[in-house]
Amino acid sequence: MKPLIRVPLINGAIAGTLGSLLVVGLYYLNRHPFLFPVYFDQRILLFGIFIFFTLKELRESYFRGILYFWQGAIASFIFIAVFAIISSTAVFLFSQLVPDFVQSYINLSMEQLKGLPADIIERIGKEVYERNLEALPSTNGKDLASLYFWQSFIIGLFISIIMSVLLRRQPKP
Repeated sequence: MKPLIRVPLINGAIAGTLGSLLVVGLYYLNRHPFLFPVYFDQRILLFGIFIFFTLKELRESYFRGILYFWQGAIASFIFIAVFAIISSTAVFLFSQLVPDFVQSYINLSMEQLKGLPADIIERIGKEVYERNLEALPSTNGKDLASLYFWQSFIIGLFISIIMSVLLRRQPKP
């Protein structure tokens, strides 16, 4: 298998396992992982570290010090895809094994929504607020896994672009 595929596959599997353990660990530390604001999400640091070392390994060990942006982008995409598949599958399985995981998310989210000040509710719209409040009780493990999957791609997209630009090195003419 080519290094451009193999290295991010391996690192994505390691990071996906670690990310899954972080989700479970945060839950058991009474910090539900789905209630953190996006800018405090553990995946930001995890992606930053793993993508950096993945691209650095590719550049230094396999591509003789040269890494084009497209190579970094492809490697980052493979890494994020593997991470998202492994970790969202783990979130789904964990939600099936521990039903309180989803129920605590629903309860804590309801508390957060009901505790919003009136000016914030007015900004997001009363209809949107009420629709979210009504839809929340029907949330299940599949919904949480899907949310984690897509959030991983969104967070990873920004980090992968930054890392691909920072670590690219082109041959000198």
